[in-house]
Amino acid sequence: MTSIPISNNRISSLDLVKGLAMIIMALDHTRDYVHAQAFLFDPADPTQTTLAIFFTRWVTHFCAPAFSLLAGMSAFMVGKRKPKNELSGFLLKRGIWLVIIELTLVNFGWLFDFSYGTLLLQVIWSLGISMIALAGLVYLPRNILLVFSLILIFGHNLLDTISLDDSIVWALFHQLNIFNLSDSLMLVVGYPIIPWVAVMSLGYCLGSFYDRSVDPVKRRETFNFIGISAIVLFVILGGSNVYGDPIAFEQFGSFSKNLVSFLNPTKYPPSLLFLLMTLGGTLLLLANSEKWKGKAVDFICSFGRVPFFFYIIHIYLIHLIAIGLAAMTGYSWEKNMVMAAWGIIENPLPGYGFPLWVVYLVWISVILLLYPICKKFDRYKMGNKDKWWLSYF
Repeated sequence: MTSIPISNNRISSLDLVKGLAMIIMALDHTRDYVHAQAFLFDPADPTQTTLAIFFTRWVTHFCAPAFSLLAGMSAFMVGKRKPKNELSGFLLKRGIWLVIIELTLVNFGWLFDFSYGTLLLQVIWSLGISMIALAGLVYLPRNILLVFSLILIFGHNLLDTISLDDSIVWALFHQLNIFNLSDSLMLVVGYPIIPWVAVMSLGYCLGSFYDRSVDPVKRRETFNFIGISAIVLFVILGGSNVYGDPIAFEQFGSFSKNLVSFLNPTKYPPSLLFLLMTLGGTLLLLANSEKWKGKAVDFICSFGRVPFFFYIIHIYLIHLIAIGLAAMTGYSWEKNMVMAAWGIIENPLPGYGFPLWVVYLVWISVILLLYPICKKFDRYKMGNKDKWWLSYF
């Protein structure tokens, strides 16, 4: 989702994974606005959800970790063509840009609230603040940076015992929280810095496997080994409840409920189990998709080459479609689709919504509508590389 260019000779598997993540992410956001149950209960709640609803949500868990990991890989490849100080400045500027965009354009797209009564710190903020941190971390030797990344990813759940409910600073670092800053301003910290910064720095370290000197077979074998090991460790730790998630796996006496509980590690902030599950799957896809070809691959890559552009416009399009659907079904969009908060935080749309099949229909329509726009913007970028501002989109 970042605006970091990968290379003049783009690596199609990276574009493919980014594009697939963008498409899947749009499914979750469509569900947020369209599904009847989206404002009534957590789709991952074993006691209320169905397998269809759960897996519609579960598959999207892979998106944010993939974005962050791939942004780190892209940063490494940009750094091969720049001195360290230029790379650091590059990351710093883009990180600040993403934080500003999160607090303005993205926040408004989610809520359509002209009063800006809610500040949402979500995935774009996470990518931006991680880039700002990586701007300093790139000066570390790569082996030390790798150790730092792994310690933070594997050890950050030790911090779960620290609960400072009134501390905004602690929430920014490691605790999902909501703060009423005033009677008219709410702060929602959905993506604390830890461990997201470590996911990006891990991607920076793994980016070295895309150096031209690295044998593609070695890269595939290494990524397969890491991916399989991560998923095996996820199964072992998740099943034993020894360590890795603040919420233990719980048996509910039914296969479907047990499955939902097991496959639902904590995302806010992402626990070790969540990262093992999602990053393991991402690395397996990266390892085995390098030779994939065809029209479907080209279609998906079109979104992966302009991820930030797609992210911005898809939010606005889905929200506008929701306004139309609300108006068609008797709801006042001025009251019900201009939100003071989001989703189940305040349940702003009681009674609104459609069955899951409508969610998929709207999602497919969104993707098909945005494909020619993204394709055209990609061609414009490729034909205007001299325009510096395009790198921000």
